[in-house]
Amino acid sequence: MVPARRMMILLFHPLIHKSRVNRRLATVAGEVEGITLRNMYDIYPDFHVDVQTEQEFLQQHDLIIWQHPLYWYSSPSLLKEWIDLVLEHGFAYGRHGRALEGKQVMSAISTGGRREAYLSEGSNRYSIRQLMAPFDQTVTLCRMQYLPPFVVHGTHILEEVGIVKAAEDYRQVLTILRDGKAEMELIQELEYMNEIIQNRD
Repeated sequence: MVPARRMMILLFHPLIHKSRVNRRLATVAGEVEGITLRNMYDIYPDFHVDVQTEQEFLQQHDLIIWQHPLYWYSSPSLLKEWIDLVLEHGFAYGRHGRALEGKQVMSAISTGGRREAYLSEGSNRYSIRQLMAPFDQTVTLCRMQYLPPFVVHGTHILEEVGIVKAAEDYRQVLTILRDGKAEMELIQELEYMNEIIQNRD
């Protein structure tokens, strides 16, 4: 079967060997046929990002997923370094920077805080979607489409059954996106990509 979308997951976790959630998500993602999974801290332990190689990978895929834990309401530093270097003027944005036009990007995030902590009245004051605004705007500037994030909340208190469910949800979301089995109009109305599963039940 030829997938509707060529998908690539860029995993940004500096301590993946100690991770309970992201490691399980990555394992499941690696089992989904037709998806390219790249562990970026293994590839660039010295932060010397190969810009040309990364740009070639981007051009070969239709949907790019940035998978990472939420660090200080943002991402691990290698993702920021990657964005700074790879999405350069003349390639990703600017008058002649149209190499990524029409592609899609999604964040797959894990966070220790419960979902209710990410409300205006919650301890973190802002929603995940609001905190992801810089990534959304970066993607938009590059003429790509930013999809709702896949989010796993409360990772510090998740027991094994919760981790297994989060991983299975991730598998289902990836498969739905790969096969193009959800309308973009529906997807853009979601707060989290996780909800796409509920809408199909």
